[in-house]
Amino acid sequence: MDRPTPEEYQPPLSAWGHTWRLVAMLAISALIWATVLDDQSEALWAVDVALGIASYVLVFFRRRWPVAVAFGTNLLGTFSAIAAGPASLALVSLSTRRVWRHIIPLAVASFASAQVFAVINPPEGSEPWWLTASTNLVFIAAVTAWGMYLGSRRELIWTLRNRAERAEAEQELRSTHARDSERARIAREMHDVLAHRISQISMHAGALAFREDLGPAEMRASAGVIQQTANEALTDLRGVLGVLRDRETGELLHTPQPTYADLAELVEAARATGARIEYDDLIACTEEVPDSVGRTLYRIVQEGITNAGKHAPGALLTIQVSGSPDDGVDIMLRNPVGFGPTRTPGSGLGLVGLAERAELRGGHLSHGRDGSTFVLHAWIPWAS
Repeated sequence: MDRPTPEEYQPPLSAWGHTWRLVAMLAISALIWATVLDDQSEALWAVDVALGIASYVLVFFRRRWPVAVAFGTNLLGTFSAIAAGPASLALVSLSTRRVWRHIIPLAVASFASAQVFAVINPPEGSEPWWLTASTNLVFIAAVTAWGMYLGSRRELIWTLRNRAERAEAEQELRSTHARDSERARIAREMHDVLAHRISQISMHAGALAFREDLGPAEMRASAGVIQQTANEALTDLRGVLGVLRDRETGELLHTPQPTYADLAELVEAARATGARIEYDDLIACTEEVPDSVGRTLYRIVQEGITNAGKHAPGALLTIQVSGSPDDGVDIMLRNPVGFGPTRTPGSGLGLVGLAERAELRGGHLSHGRDGSTFVLHAWIPWAS
C-alpha cells in the first residue's frame, strides 16, 4: 500500500486540541519573553508584541500552508520573543509531515533565528556563546524529533485503521460472494431436482383435463402416476431443504445425488410416462465416469427431457453421450421445435443453471435452433 499523504493521517483539531496548543504556545512565549522583558526599550517592546500577535494569527494557518507558515513564524521569532511559541508549534507541525527537504532547512533557519535573537537580546551575565548555541540546538532537535514522532504515530494509526477497514470490507465482499454462490447453488439444485417432477405432474394433469374418453381404471392409473410423481417430488424437496438445515457440517443430509449410472433409469422413467426418447450411450471404456461429471450429465439430460415435454410434447428426443478420459464427455440432445406456446409454466432459468454447472466443472454448454430442431450441446472434462 502506498504511503498516505499528511492530509490523510492528520487528525482534525477539536476545541480541546486548539486550547491546549494555545496554552503551550503562551507558556513558551512567556518563558522566553521573561528573559528579555526587563532589558527591552519601549520601541523593542512594541515591535515584540506586534510581531508576536502576527505570529499567533499566522500559526493558525499552519496546516493549509505548512512550509510558508513555519518559515514565516521563525522569521518573526528572530525579532520577537512572543513569536517563540508559534514558531515552535509550526516547527512541530511541519516535522509531523516527515519530509526531510522541508525539515532540514527549517531546522537550520530556526537555529539561525535563535542565534540572531540572542545577539539582539543578549542574556544577562557573561554566558558563553557556545552554551546559548547548545541550548538552542538541543531545543530545536527535541522539538523536531517530537514532531516526527507524532507524525509517525499518526501514520501508523491511520494505516492500521485503514487496513482494518479494508479487511472488514473484503470480508464482507467474501461473505456476500459466498452467500450469492450458495443461493445460486441451491437455486440450481431446486430447479434441477423439482422441475422435472413437477413438469410430469403438470403434463399428466393436463391430459386428464382434456381426455374425456378415459374409463375409471384409466383415470385411477393416471391419478396414481400423478400421486407417485408428487411423492417423489416431495422426497427430493426434503433432500434439497436438508442443505439449509445442517448448520454444523454443511453437508447434504438427504439430497439426491445421481450419477452417470442413473442416466438409463432416468430415460426409462421418462419413457414410462409417454415420452419418446432415443438414447445412445457411446462411452466405451473400463474407467468409470467420475460422480461429479455424472451428476452434471444427469442434470443436463433431465432438463432436456423436461424442456422437450414442455415445448414439444410427443416429439422424438434424441440423446447421444460419448467421450473418454482423454477427450472428455460430449452430450447432445436434439428434438423438433414444438408448435404453439406451452401450457406448462417455466422460469427460463433451467438452461442458465445448466450453463453455470458446466462452467463450474470446467466445460461449456450451448443451445439454440438448428433449422426446425432445437439442439442442446455440452462438453464436460473427464475429471473428478
